[in-house]
Amino acid sequence: MKRLYDNDLIYGRLLTVDQPHLIERYNKALKAFGIKQTKLTEFNIDKTGFSPQVAEELGDYDYLDPNGINRRFIILTPAQVSLPVVHTKFSNTEALMYEFYTDNMRVINALTIKDVIYGEIEDNVSKVEDMEDLLSIQQVEFRVLSADDVIGKANELRALTDRLKEEPDAWRDDAMLERMVALSKTVGDIRENQMVPEHVVFRHNAYWTSHFEGAYVFVDERMTTVISDPKAPGFRRSRPWQVSYLSIDDYDKVFRFLASSKRIDLPRASWMEQSGFLDHRAQMVIHSMIRAQDPEVDLGKVDAVWLQTWLHKNASLVNRDGRYPFLNSVKREIAQNGRLDINEVPEEYRFLLVRAKTEHEDAWLTNRLICEFNREDFVSRYVFNKQAFYDDYQDFDERFRTHVVQTLKDTYLINKAAMRERLYGLS
Repeated sequence: MKRLYDNDLIYGRLLTVDQPHLIERYNKALKAFGIKQTKLTEFNIDKTGFSPQVAEELGDYDYLDPNGINRRFIILTPAQVSLPVVHTKFSNTEALMYEFYTDNMRVINALTIKDVIYGEIEDNVSKVEDMEDLLSIQQVEFRVLSADDVIGKANELRALTDRLKEEPDAWRDDAMLERMVALSKTVGDIRENQMVPEHVVFRHNAYWTSHFEGAYVFVDERMTTVISDPKAPGFRRSRPWQVSYLSIDDYDKVFRFLASSKRIDLPRASWMEQSGFLDHRAQMVIHSMIRAQDPEVDLGKVDAVWLQTWLHKNASLVNRDGRYPFLNSVKREIAQNGRLDINEVPEEYRFLLVRAKTEHEDAWLTNRLICEFNREDFVSRYVFNKQAFYDDYQDFDERFRTHVVQTLKDTYLINKAAMRERLYGLS
């Protein structure tokens, strides 16, 4: 994994924490959670305050996510709003954190001048044991605290200010006035500087979770759809009148759900020809075949002449596999007719030809699900499901790891937004 770290392919874009006062504040939050304080003098954090270095020091990568539910967070600076979330059990943690930041930015700006903000993203479930536990989560509430209790003191000052306004003789209470002066020295003028978050409740919509070996939950107006391993506890038993359950191994039903709910772009020249999508898929497929047959081949040195020779020598193998000839035939069909009838495509090939519909709010989650059916496409896996990519990477041999890292550097890392826009239509 060191190669990934050295090439900014893991734990990239994190914020360095090396100032003593920020480390002290971080430790106050850890102590409040009942977690051993860090002795590190420098570490990195993500949007939630998770630090891979602190996790390694503690020997616990779930130190902010102990039960995989009610995620904890530590906010040292408003700058965390632009960071990724690099370790989570729920794919929508990053979106929920972003909403909290943007809806309460004035408060976060004011509070982090003096204090550290910490707390939990709470819902009505304390532990996930079956599907019903997941499906019962309709919304989450941010329970927000601060180590030096600036939030509590601001609330107290607000209550005393209201009392001063409403009770005619309150101004005669010297003890109360002295308390207000003392509080204002800590929290400032609450008439000008808002010190208590107002927006703390958010909807819990479509998501992926690592629970039950991975489950996808899509929420539509009249039906919720769960896609997972059918051996997951509660599968098809929890609220069958409200929930449609699909086995993640059932290519046909999963595909038909995504198509009928208008979550995917079907094969059309309008997006395929300019994107180079089919060429990308074909390259991923043929490279996986070459590697399977001869792991010693340096894929980084494979050029068009070498590839053509290999294809001729291994024609029977390529035809038996079927995917590469199929993608080439689709490319010709799209060029001639501008479209392809997906109903004529064998179900095991359909996910090779689609991407998420870019305007759908579940586009990133849908692309993540599509990656489950195209595991040889390590570029898409890296873009949409980094944890799955990292798990795959552990099983790669050294030669292929070198190729994977170089490919990502030469394609995705050069201009992430441009490649996402070209291949997937996403910025």
